[in-house]
Amino acid sequence: MAKLIYSGIMSLDGYTADENGSFDWAAPDEEVHAFVNDLERPIGTYLYGRRMYETMVFWETADVPALSRPVESEYAAIWRAAEKVVYSSTLAAASGSRTRIERTFDPETIRALKAGAQRDIGIGGPTLAASAIAAGLVDEFQLFLTPVVVGGGTPYLPPGVHLDLELVDERRFASGVVYLHYRTQ
Repeated sequence: MAKLIYSGIMSLDGYTADENGSFDWAAPDEEVHAFVNDLERPIGTYLYGRRMYETMVFWETADVPALSRPVESEYAAIWRAAEKVVYSSTLAAASGSRTRIERTFDPETIRALKAGAQRDIGIGGPTLAASAIAAGLVDEFQLFLTPVVVGGGTPYLPPGVHLDLELVDERRFASGVVYLHYRTQ
């Protein structure tokens, strides 16, 4: 059975984006990005909400030779190879290939997807992840804690959810970013 993995970058005070919706403070350096690439390789399918998909679809059309770092070109190839499922009631059509749109998030459909998938599944974006967390679907959390305090914005985790987690891995990067990998118990 595939695992559902929620991976994301978070400020020290718990946000994925600041009060203005900006996350430019979260751009990974080359060391962190190379590590992310290694984590993303086993992902066969990404689940996104509309806003996260509209951010990530950049990798579909990015001019690989024009990307500034080899780790970015590598990430583009990893992202393009995966299937994507976008949950949106407003998006008329997908902007990229290997992408389908689902109008509603159904936990039973995700359970069936996990049971039948040969590769792990990534879930991106705190709004969609909140639904999966509340439904008890997320198996692992891969968190990149960034040394910045943004003072408010979009929280990484939803309020009102209690989870017991087991620390599986950790790593500190030269930039001060700390990677924390947890498994649900």
